[in-house]
Amino acid sequence: MARIGIDLNRFILEEERQFPQATGSLSLALMSIENATKIISSRIRKAGLSDILGKIGKVNVQGEEVQKLDQLSNNWLIEHLSDSGEFYALASEEVDDAIFPEKGKNGKYVIALDPLDGSSNIDVNVNVGTIFSIYRKYCDGVENFFQEGYKQVAAGYVVYGSSTMLMYTTKNGTHGFTLDPSVGSYLLSHPYLKMPSRGKIYSINEGYSQRWDEPLKKYIDNLKSKNYSARYIGSMVADVHRTLLKGGIFAYPGDKKNPQGKLRLLYEAAPMSLLIEQAGGRATDGVNEILSIKATSLHQRTPVFMGSKEDIDELMDYMRG
Repeated sequence: MARIGIDLNRFILEEERQFPQATGSLSLALMSIENATKIISSRIRKAGLSDILGKIGKVNVQGEEVQKLDQLSNNWLIEHLSDSGEFYALASEEVDDAIFPEKGKNGKYVIALDPLDGSSNIDVNVNVGTIFSIYRKYCDGVENFFQEGYKQVAAGYVVYGSSTMLMYTTKNGTHGFTLDPSVGSYLLSHPYLKMPSRGKIYSINEGYSQRWDEPLKKYIDNLKSKNYSARYIGSMVADVHRTLLKGGIFAYPGDKKNPQGKLRLLYEAAPMSLLIEQAGGRATDGVNEILSIKATSLHQRTPVFMGSKEDIDELMDYMRG
């Protein structure tokens, strides 16, 4: 059993030893993510004291206004991960097309990134985060990203809040690490995290409730009748982090205006679903398990419902009528 306080690098290497066929490539890939997110964490903590807040006057491929920290985080991650030589290709929510680094020609993996999730909240000091999803390279070209979510070899996120935490899985449980700024290392704080089978919190933007389908409206009314608490931050990484630790349900459904919702399958839904399921929870688009969905484009969107297994099971009973 992993020991509380062990540093992330050592934890990764000890996990690697469980697989005699491992080459160390995935371990190096994860360490490159660790180093990049430490830089982002440091910059965010000084955001109000340096000129990195606000918009840059550009719209990204998602149709969203780009924040300065979006672009900086994207640049830092792409630079670090490309330079590692471990990734054949990178896909970012902030970039139209996949990137094929010169040093990654022999890379064994591809990675999908949301460099700074929730960045529209950074100006008001609300938690933001970085999300990543790693797949094994199996062919040449962008098609490497068009795989079902269950084929991820690793996924995780970093939440930059009152403390910086990294949560990740290599499909051997979900583990959480807290960054200790005094030593500059992520230290194990939440080994083999297990979600409550049922929670008492629901997280959804009720401002859009008039656009929802009736089964979803009835389900949310049912939660209210059972005295569930409403908690919605509007930064996916923060809302999912709370759901992972406390249980309950996080949802960003499709509606009459946006039938596929607004969350991206590759950059947000698939990696978060793997973390949730590895912690004993469940994730669905309202019909299919999210991890069974095969991506067909880099910026594909999907409705999302994830959280404690019994809560999601009950939701599905309502969705099926």
